[in-house]
Amino acid sequence: MAVHPLVQCERISKHFGEGDTRVDALRDVSLDVYPRQVVALLGPSGSGKTTLLNIIGCILDASSGSMAFDGETVLSEGRWLKTNLRQLRLHNIGFIFQFHNLIPFLDATDNVALVLQLAGEEAGAARARAVELLDYLEVGHRRNAMPAKLSGGEAQRVAIARALANRPRIILADEPTAALDSKRAGIVMDLLRKVAVEQEAAIIVVTHDEKIFDWFDRKFILRDGRLETDDADPASAGVVTVEGGGGGL
Repeated sequence: MAVHPLVQCERISKHFGEGDTRVDALRDVSLDVYPRQVVALLGPSGSGKTTLLNIIGCILDASSGSMAFDGETVLSEGRWLKTNLRQLRLHNIGFIFQFHNLIPFLDATDNVALVLQLAGEEAGAARARAVELLDYLEVGHRRNAMPAKLSGGEAQRVAIARALANRPRIILADEPTAALDSKRAGIVMDLLRKVAVEQEAAIIVVTHDEKIFDWFDRKFILRDGRLETDDADPASAGVVTVEGGGGGL
């Protein structure tokens, strides 16, 4: 069956300031990311990678351009069509950060369950879902550990579990392996690829980390706010043919 992009950006631009102080962070960026793809946003510091990620994550306004999630337009001519962006983020987008940003006074289970409770899940069901995710990411044995007692790799897995809690199909990761050694970085990327396939998700990773480049289906390079793409057919790169319903978690 035909597959349409989960994330579709069309001519996204973003500038800060006006007149002599104006800085063009993004210039007419167009990008399609399909189900089951893991793609990289590469480029030097200040090239606009995090700006683009934050617009896709509905955290930052665009100056112009349009964006659709799973065929539904959410941004048109630089204006949000949804009035409640918090709910849009909560139910559609998972975020993974370079430094896991776990809440220090909550154990691993409650760090994950909190996201579900914010979305309206009952506490018991939220904790059960959190435990299921931690087991899925092979860190269930640390479910009662506080963040300070987790290794770097364990903390990042808990952060991934949190990102997956509400079953988002769009996952955005900002330098998720920068603080990890090669072995742990590989484990994280293996997990992201597994999630992309099993959840039919689109995963976008901002990174400078050359040791993980082989894990990506496609690589995009931002230079001075302009996007350069690889030569792959965007709909055929990676595993994007969907048969039947979604599985996994």
